[in-house]
Amino acid sequence: MDFELKTLDLAAAASEKCDALVLLVTDGFQGGKDALSRLAADALKARDLEAKPGKLLQAWRPTGIAAGRLLLAGAGDGSGKRIHAAVQAAVSALRTSGVRRLLICLPEAAEDDAVRAAVAATAEASYVYVTTKSKPEGRELQRVVLAVADAPARREAFAAAKAAALGIEFARELANLPPNHATPTRLGEEAKKLAKLGGFQCEVLGPKEVTRLGMGALLGVAQGSQEPLRFIVLKYQGAAAADAPVVLVGKGITFDSGGISIKPAAEMDEMKFDMGGAASVLGTFRALAELRPRLNVVGLIPSCENMPGGRAFKPGDVLQSLSGQTIEVLNTDAEGRLILCDALTYAERFKPRAVVDVATLTGACVIALGGVRTGLFATDDGLAQALQSAGDAALDPCWRLPLDDEYGEGLKSNFADMANVAGRPGGAITAAKFLQRFTAKYPWAHLDIAGTAWKGGAAKGSTGRPVGLLVQYLLSQQAAGSAAAKAVRRKAVRAA
Repeated sequence: MDFELKTLDLAAAASEKCDALVLLVTDGFQGGKDALSRLAADALKARDLEAKPGKLLQAWRPTGIAAGRLLLAGAGDGSGKRIHAAVQAAVSALRTSGVRRLLICLPEAAEDDAVRAAVAATAEASYVYVTTKSKPEGRELQRVVLAVADAPARREAFAAAKAAALGIEFARELANLPPNHATPTRLGEEAKKLAKLGGFQCEVLGPKEVTRLGMGALLGVAQGSQEPLRFIVLKYQGAAAADAPVVLVGKGITFDSGGISIKPAAEMDEMKFDMGGAASVLGTFRALAELRPRLNVVGLIPSCENMPGGRAFKPGDVLQSLSGQTIEVLNTDAEGRLILCDALTYAERFKPRAVVDVATLTGACVIALGGVRTGLFATDDGLAQALQSAGDAALDPCWRLPLDDEYGEGLKSNFADMANVAGRPGGAITAAKFLQRFTAKYPWAHLDIAGTAWKGGAAKGSTGRPVGLLVQYLLSQQAAGSAAAKAVRRKAVRAA
């Protein structure tokens, strides 16, 4: 889909040729004397339209307006969250109408948050999965113009929003693929394609290389499947080589049967989404290919299937991780933390400024936070605040949960340095406490996306979260780095 940002007032928008025009109407709407303003004002006065987000009023071939269709969409107070809801409702209503060219008029006071929200909502509502359908219905919407009061002032936010939308769509498409398509080998191939597109470095390790490294936890999980494991390393260099990178680690379980501790059959098909963390890291690198920020980023993706084959690891086994620490396996369905712990140890070699792992890790996090907010755990307050702020700005919110030492008591084992599970209480926290044991050498955060990475039921499919959060976080780190560099230069000038 092609997005464009234009400076248009409502009078100019009324003359713009397009298949459909969406006018976002906020509380206290005050338009001019143009046709669009008069129509919106009359609809509000007649109470045929409410400014409440989600409320729509459609018109066909309205007089004085060039668009074939007009949608007046309530946008509440005009905040990013309300704009997102309004645009999502409007684009969803137009989805089967044959609209190819769409004009969306943002409120006159719209700022960066509104632009980000409009792009994200349009991309989200118009996405259609077709890859494995024999008679696919393709996406009809091809060109979307956002009309704002001052396009140059919104240009930077618009560029970031477009890149994030590309990354989110990439992640959704990859996670939506069936597990016989999205194998660990396929993830490695997609990473290589991304590297070629973005000029990244990419290394894809197989079982032999991982064995030589000593990643016993990853090897243990993978051994029950006929699909060979992959360990993917992506490197984006946008700053000086000496600058410490941000490392993103994504859980890449391409299908999770639970292993010997097998899951119930109902909804097991959704375990193809267990590589949502890997998909989000790859989606973030897709956005980096567009944005080219001035910072260094490393992506690490341990990927395999968790299957109950004759060679599968089993409860009672003890695995030796890359860190040298040993792990007693009490439940083979707690496999994500096992493949992540080796990747977190591998991250040490990059001497990172921060490490953020992303994983569909625990059902307990779904119970705690539902599908609204991602669970956030962190050993560094600054990193936690940066991620929380990024999530809020991207409308991809997270919520910080505790890491008190007492939560780690349940991981004690009589036969290894630790067990891979504790009891049921605080399950999302004890999983994070397990991972924390492999992160002592850098600031670390863990995003548990088990509740937010996909939807079930009639809306079944990947959400692409938390790509929006990660992209916004990386851009904030670029801005922070630029501000710090300027401060150093000013200090040097004063000293001279």
